[in-house]
Amino acid sequence: MEAASKYRRYRKGVSSPTSTTVHGCKAECLDLLPSRTDQYCCFFCHNNASYSTLEHEKSRENCGLGCPVKKIGSKLFKLGHPNSSNKSGNLLGRPSSTSVAFSSVLPTRYDKRAVLCGVSYTKRKFRLKGTINDIRNMKELLVKNFKFPNECIRVLTEQEHDANLIPTKHNILESLRWLVKECKPGDSLVFYFSGHGLQQPDFKEDEIDGLDETLCPVDFMKEGMITDNEINSTIVWPLKKGVILHAIVDACHSGTILDLLHVYNYGRGIWEDNKPPSKEPIRKHTSGGLAICLSACEDSQTAADSTVFGGKGMNGVLTYLFTKTIRECPEITYGRLLEKIHDEMKKINQRRCHNRILQHIFHCKIAQDPLLSSSEKFDVSATIFKL
Repeated sequence: MEAASKYRRYRKGVSSPTSTTVHGCKAECLDLLPSRTDQYCCFFCHNNASYSTLEHEKSRENCGLGCPVKKIGSKLFKLGHPNSSNKSGNLLGRPSSTSVAFSSVLPTRYDKRAVLCGVSYTKRKFRLKGTINDIRNMKELLVKNFKFPNECIRVLTEQEHDANLIPTKHNILESLRWLVKECKPGDSLVFYFSGHGLQQPDFKEDEIDGLDETLCPVDFMKEGMITDNEINSTIVWPLKKGVILHAIVDACHSGTILDLLHVYNYGRGIWEDNKPPSKEPIRKHTSGGLAICLSACEDSQTAADSTVFGGKGMNGVLTYLFTKTIRECPEITYGRLLEKIHDEMKKINQRRCHNRILQHIFHCKIAQDPLLSSSEKFDVSATIFKL
């Protein structure tokens, strides 16, 4: 069962209670609970908050990663955690004065800008080992294949010396504001994220499935997660006519993480509406620009890090296949890109586990379906992927 445990450890998120998949959980969340009364319970362990302190103590070894919740009537409400994690280092050997180059206004204006965020949760049990490789991979792709200037790529990891470049909630949101600030026609913007993704109850009634998708910054247990609503209002709303934003998100439950109005159904080959179901009008559109998102999986699925790609350590499955495909086919269309990524995942599954019994025991199947969403419909079979 060691293989099964290893696979679960590096999933980029933990399923919500609505998921039918059972995951190995973390024991440390019991210590994070602000109170051990019968009103509190770990959100990802149980679907109700009626467990007694003794019952919760007994179940702590199966306790899930996530925020505690309080039961009010028949509903569960998330509460914040008192702990955080924040360490610095240096990913790309930059001096500590890097923040000068990443001021809110660049000395020279570029029509290409990018924010690359990789969160490893270094000192946590739910740490990820592939995000640094993902960041290196993505930056190299942007510089070599799409001619992004180094000085207009902002990298946030826990290895940075500059405190402003640690992937905290505050720093990530500030970087996203920097990305779209004073955008002009002709600008190509990129947001990349590799880390944990979760879901939480949707209280604004703007989600078809009743759940908001979220990204987890390094300090999410103290400061909270970044919701799809926050991401939408921060980097989708400001996009002016002639500006194109691409988001590549390698995290669990990331399908509609930008809350874009159209989702591409790969199986049927058509665009489907993702309009908010609420009666009150809720803004989800741009200011004339175009936002496109490639997510690691559908909202209900988990994404994986893997060593299946050879001697390069852990890599996010989506990130590795995405960058590999673009390098091999630089003039590829969006439709063909999706097709090749799906085909590569099928090949990996066929190579790793031909025996269904072993597949069930060791959980070696990569069960994620990359998802394309957009603020506008377009012909995926004829449009070339460009950044």
